[in-house]
Amino acid sequence: MKITLILNGKTEDDYIIKGCTVYEQRLKHYASFETIVIPALKNTKALSIEQQKQREGELLFKNIQSSDKLILLDENGKEYNSVGFSEFIQQQMNSGIKNLVFVVGGPYGFSEEVYKRANGKISLSKMTFSHQMVRLFFVEQVYRAMTILKNEPYHHL
Repeated sequence: MKITLILNGKTEDDYIIKGCTVYEQRLKHYASFETIVIPALKNTKALSIEQQKQREGELLFKNIQSSDKLILLDENGKEYNSVGFSEFIQQQMNSGIKNLVFVVGGPYGFSEEVYKRANGKISLSKMTFSHQMVRLFFVEQVYRAMTILKNEPYHHL
């Protein structure tokens, strides 16, 4: 199974880039992992929030297949602890899907079309994190899930 993380806009923050790179390299030992960055919208002052979400959704749909399992990282999603998230990943691996896609939305969330297409929603916390920090937190949690599944010492149970 391949795991894909789709992000809205690139980051210029060196510490986030370095941290994500570390965990993405570690993940290669366990699974095929890819990050796709959708370009941030330009000239958004002329667009309503709904128009922005609509355009971001259109860009997202260009990067997913109908067979992909789409999980939104959303504040109203299901919360997991790290062991529970590893069990979720294992269930997805066991289900036979080829590509598990997680998406970090834009600053206003997702369009209705994206919510309708989604197969689920996950919340990383009740706290609000910047879209930049979510990248690092999420990639680390995917790595942690893999080490839990392999019973390796990274996560101390």
